[in-house]
Amino acid sequence: MTNEVIETAKQEMEATAAAFKKDLGHVRTGRANTHLLDGLHVEYYGARTPLNQVATVNAPEPSLLVIQPFDRTALQAIERAIHTSDLGLTPQNDGKIIRVPIPLLTEERRRELVKHVRKVAEDYRVSMRNHRRDALEMLKELEKDKEITQDDHRHAHDKVELLTKEYIERVDKLLKGKEDDIMAV
Repeated sequence: MTNEVIETAKQEMEATAAAFKKDLGHVRTGRANTHLLDGLHVEYYGARTPLNQVATVNAPEPSLLVIQPFDRTALQAIERAIHTSDLGLTPQNDGKIIRVPIPLLTEERRRELVKHVRKVAEDYRVSMRNHRRDALEMLKELEKDKEITQDDHRHAHDKVELLTKEYIERVDKLLKGKEDDIMAV
């Protein structure tokens, strides 16, 4: 019974850590990263379509993204989608491909991004603690219903605490790596 509660908490924390890692991929670091455009949707034949379904995105240089559409008629729509996004990027269309130069970040902007990333990390830490709270409440209920003993409850409680500590450390490690990427010139 306790193993199921611990396994559920572990799966939820793993999903939270994966979501944090994915969110970090969307934050600019001053270096070209194809994940910058992951959330971008293009108006293609009247439907909002993810960019990766209408074009390939490559980063041939540290300061350049190259977008090559599968269909040349999508060039204007892709360009418009990048212009209207809040990424602050200026695409250059040459009729076959779109080049998106990634401008260097100013020191002030880097500090803002670090502050933003720290806030996001704290939100994910809170989420981890919420998963811990839910697991501990389930254990308390199991003990109250006499489905587990007090010793089992204590051992499972300790395992959930260790699990929480492990995943919060993972979030902190990811945060530190992203901060270093952002502040690197």
